[in-house]
Amino acid sequence: MKSASSLDIQAIREQFPILGQSVHGKKLVYLDNAATSQKPLSVINALREYYTSYNANIHRGAHYLAAKATEMYEQVREKVAKFLNARSSEEIIFTRGTTEGINLVASTFGRKFIGEGDEIIISTMEHHSNIVPWQMLCEEKKAVLKVIPITENGEILLNEYEKLLSPRTKLVSVVHISNAMGTINPIREMIRKARSVGAKFLVDGAQGAVHLPIDVQDLDCDFYAFSGHKVYAPTGIGALYGKKEILEQMPPYHGGGEMIKEVTFEKTTYNELPFKFEAGTPNIADVIALGKALDFVDELGKENIATHEQELLSYATEKIQKIEGVKIIGTALHKASVLSFVVEGIHHSDVGTLLDTQGVAVRTGHHCTQPLMKYLGLEGTTRASFAVYNTFDEVDVFISALERALKMLK
Repeated sequence: MKSASSLDIQAIREQFPILGQSVHGKKLVYLDNAATSQKPLSVINALREYYTSYNANIHRGAHYLAAKATEMYEQVREKVAKFLNARSSEEIIFTRGTTEGINLVASTFGRKFIGEGDEIIISTMEHHSNIVPWQMLCEEKKAVLKVIPITENGEILLNEYEKLLSPRTKLVSVVHISNAMGTINPIREMIRKARSVGAKFLVDGAQGAVHLPIDVQDLDCDFYAFSGHKVYAPTGIGALYGKKEILEQMPPYHGGGEMIKEVTFEKTTYNELPFKFEAGTPNIADVIALGKALDFVDELGKENIATHEQELLSYATEKIQKIEGVKIIGTALHKASVLSFVVEGIHHSDVGTLLDTQGVAVRTGHHCTQPLMKYLGLEGTTRASFAVYNTFDEVDVFISALERALKMLK
């Protein structure tokens, strides 16, 4: 099968040196992209260039290296704002990733605006990072956490969501794309419903940012968090978008250097946005590399990337459905390039281990969605997830390896 997208996949693959290696004597087939994507040379070289050419602390230096590092760093803030279509770079806060972005909102917005008896709504398919911070906040504030049920196909029940909304709902926090099933949630519609009761809305965009065009103004979300390492950037870097008028009302997250205007022993006044939320020396090199990753995505075009990934997903789905005993977990009408499955009578970790011996890298387990797995009556799944550099030939290798693994296990 040939891709209908205009991308030259082989040329793209040449930009990812890690893909050329062998594992256990087999050519690597990397299908664990929902956990983390591989990095192109432009991103890798950006890290090397920073540390060999202009390594310096930013914002306050009076010398050339500091000025250049500051310029390169703040240029990326502008790129992230464009990537999300934020109104201003002031609305972009650099974080360690989606997890920290959600915790920042829980700790600051929650501290100020959530009180006893108030309600927070999440969904059944949330990652632990979009469950635990809200549980902690609810315990501290004596607030109530409500959970939207889903269908057997892995789709949110919108009518049940509406029933959960009330005048006490202060925040709704829902994943854009399920990392465990690939479901693309109707976020725009859910945000409109939340507005009917005056609730704020946070989107966990860890998977959404890499697979979907994101327009935070069109969505009208109040917060959008994503991780760089899902979108071809290094680990340990990400960003949180927040509406300026809301961020201005929120207290700081961490205290220290950079987030202040003036400090005395009697009182501290805080810096303007976005620096109020960025205490201490930031992850400068990885921010700059994040900018190169966003350039990489922009050059290829998100629509082209999505088209190729969807073709891979359709091809793999068609192939795997022909294997006896395999059940796909997550069959929503609108899905991103995640293929989770279980095999009757065989443990998911055994499947993953035997695929690894054949050079195929997949993820097994509960995917940090234990409540979802319990809801589905599963201990875990095997998950293959696709990125722009994956090929139809690799899908064929994956399917053949799976068939061989199942013969061995049966």
